[in-house]
Amino acid sequence: MFSRTNIEIQLLKFRSKRIGEQEIMGEVQRIFSENEKKREEIVLSLTEKPNEIENHLNFDLLETEHIFHIEDIKKLCITYRLRFLDSHYFKGDFPEEAISEIRILEKKHQIALRNFKIIAPAKLLKLENADDPLLFTPMGNDYFYLIHKWGNDLHPFRKLQMWPYKSFDNLVFTVFVLSIFLTAIAPMQWFSENPGIAEYLFLGIFIFKAVAGFVLFYGFSKGKNFNGAIWNSKYYNA
Repeated sequence: MFSRTNIEIQLLKFRSKRIGEQEIMGEVQRIFSENEKKREEIVLSLTEKPNEIENHLNFDLLETEHIFHIEDIKKLCITYRLRFLDSHYFKGDFPEEAISEIRILEKKHQIALRNFKIIAPAKLLKLENADDPLLFTPMGNDYFYLIHKWGNDLHPFRKLQMWPYKSFDNLVFTVFVLSIFLTAIAPMQWFSENPGIAEYLFLGIFIFKAVAGFVLFYGFSKGKNFNGAIWNSKYYNA
């Protein structure tokens, strides 16, 4: 006796009460046009050289786990040999997820974000000649707000691989340990029939000088520097 309710037809009825069919396409086109324009503005702000401004975010809406001080960022960059630079140095395109996160943050805080920063390995940045990006926006007083992370995680041994480059002391210690290892596996019978401590000591000193010389030559030829000196440098050969 009673016909079933077609929810699609009911939905069309609700829509027709709110807005006429002639206006629907115009409204949808306007919204999509505004969204596209806003996304283009965000991409432009990410890729152009920024003015040094602070973003006044609403502190009641911030998430504590996204707030980082410059000292935390510096320590991370030094430990893993990363760079912390303006976002316009980033190579390639920013993912849509990052653009969406910026839009969400802007809507929530009712501001237009500017002066973005990014943490990434040097190979992902367009650096001037002299794996895992994190996008930030400055809050003022040396605090930064993490907006989005994308890409692959760092290699599990990157911290260990970059440890020798943290400081001069670390580098000397690494060269010393490597020299001991090379001395231990060296075929001493090639140099002496009955090698003793003196022979091993002499060979160890020789190997230490050779390894140190090679490291210094490579470092100077490539213009390399320690992590603490390059974490916020825009120069490739730093």
